[in-house]
Amino acid sequence: MADARFFVNAGPFSLSQLASIAEAEIAVGDPEAMFADVQPLQSATAEQISFLDNKLYIDAFENSTAGACLCDPKYVERAPDGMALLVTTEPYRAYARVAQAFYPQQAPVPGIHPSAIVSDTAVLGVGCQIEAGAVIGDHAEIGAACRIGANSYIGTGVVMGDGCDVGPNVTIQCALIGKACVFHPGARIGQDGFGFAPGAVHLKVPQLGRVVIGDGVDVGANACIDRGTGPDTVVGPGTKIDNLVQIGHNVQIGAGCLFPALSGISGSTKIGNYVMMGGATGIAGHLHIGDGARIAAQSGVMRDVEPGQTVAGSPALPAKEYWRQVAALKKLTRPKKGA
Repeated sequence: MADARFFVNAGPFSLSQLASIAEAEIAVGDPEAMFADVQPLQSATAEQISFLDNKLYIDAFENSTAGACLCDPKYVERAPDGMALLVTTEPYRAYARVAQAFYPQQAPVPGIHPSAIVSDTAVLGVGCQIEAGAVIGDHAEIGAACRIGANSYIGTGVVMGDGCDVGPNVTIQCALIGKACVFHPGARIGQDGFGFAPGAVHLKVPQLGRVVIGDGVDVGANACIDRGTGPDTVVGPGTKIDNLVQIGHNVQIGAGCLFPALSGISGSTKIGNYVMMGGATGIAGHLHIGDGARIAAQSGVMRDVEPGQTVAGSPALPAKEYWRQVAALKKLTRPKKGA
């Protein structure tokens, strides 16, 4: 069970309510049975619901004491006796909906802490929570029901849509931000991009663009998104950015992309919609990454990636070609018999 000091449980829910929330069907169980929490298969009890999304956990499923489980219909026959079953072809997404129901995002507590500094020319929407030490600059516009965390800075002229959640120690400047965005602690948005004209003395190139962020973007702890040099840096709606990700100036990112931790995207690269990258991936500048492309962890991308293509390695190659090269190298370096 989640620690009640940190997480507020909104349960219990009946099995029929959970089926509706999960967009699943009841295959086994009493629709009126009540469940108090979510828990992993290995530790769930009769009052808790779990999920099975990976066949590696079949044994845990078969031996679980969970009162209910979300699973694919093909696993119904392998469930232990007495376990209620909600079936769906997307159990992990179903679990996400159920977990959100038990532990919903807490609404802001409207008010401005006495130690916060809010410019007289800033505009705050109804129901905002401004925590201790936060600073909101001149002519900033903050939408309704936003939370600005302790010691965070919202710079002059920044525009932020309704329902955004800004964690502690975040800085946001030169940015236009959509609705329902999340910025985790230490995120840096809109600072100078890395722009220098090289020479005996490297001359700073003024960074005169903005960061434009769509609705529903999630930016992880200590991630950095630089503003553009003249063109804007753009992050499309629904994109999720993990901790310690660097996005350079003028980068344009489409909708629904996933960027895990330690990834870096160099300036002026254009990334399509629903691109997925593995952790610690590096992408060189001025490239085009097509819609739906997949980039394996620790890849170094030096050239364009076609839509829908999967690449791996450094320099990154089409995944099948990369793994063939790895297999061939392994064969070449295998010790000879009798050597």
